[in-house]
Amino acid sequence: MNIIIIDDDRKAAETLKSKLTEYDEIEIIGMAHNGMDGLRLYNDSKPDLMFLDVNMPDISGIEFLERIDMNASHHCRVVMYTAHSRYMLSAFRNKAFDYLLKPINDAELRTIIRRVCIDMSTEQPRTPSTPATPAAPTIIGDGIARRNDGKYIVYTNAVDFRLVDINDIGLFAYNSDLRVWEVTLAGEKHPIRLKRNINSDMLLALNDTLVRVSQKHIINIIYLMEVADNTCHFYPPFDTLQEVKVGRLFRKKLIDRFSSF
Repeated sequence: MNIIIIDDDRKAAETLKSKLTEYDEIEIIGMAHNGMDGLRLYNDSKPDLMFLDVNMPDISGIEFLERIDMNASHHCRVVMYTAHSRYMLSAFRNKAFDYLLKPINDAELRTIIRRVCIDMSTEQPRTPSTPATPAAPTIIGDGIARRNDGKYIVYTNAVDFRLVDINDIGLFAYNSDLRVWEVTLAGEKHPIRLKRNINSDMLLALNDTLVRVSQKHIINIIYLMEVADNTCHFYPPFDTLQEVKVGRLFRKKLIDRFSSF
């Protein structure tokens, strides 16, 4: 996987480069420290993945995305990385692959690299005459919608929303005190509270890897390592989750689903 880094903060760029060199499948083929040099580097190197800063002295990362042809025959995945979350919506509107906040969280970076590897392994060839056209989100319920790229738009209250990838979800847990579902995501220290009207049926409809194991828990079965003493144990990055018990009424279905994976 060939990667370029475009960031005017040289220290931040070197930190990211150091973290990326720990992955055997990655080769850093270039770095640029302003937008115009970055555009030339992008056009010359045709990378598989680009980490792009938002705030640069000449052009912004958003303007950078607007200038490059994201539907060209060469497909480069762009990860916007910045200290500010307010650019997230603009980034995804301009077809960014993912979004990484500074300072970089190692677990979040690992999740992004895993997603890129999965995307590269399943990518279909494209030509300029047959560009990828994003489909409109599929509405699952009031407060949650599925996009055609494996991500979900999840409303956390009446006005705020979060873009979530299915591979970042460890589990959903029902908070009976607040009467809302909460989602545990890779790279997040605390569960994220969802909109009050999101129910278990909506969550289970997101993806067939989501399985209900009790009245209070819906897990992503791809991270389930084992059930011991009626308690779920998970693979990293969710290996610290505890006390996720399997309800008697849900055990058989869980066993059937676990056996099929």
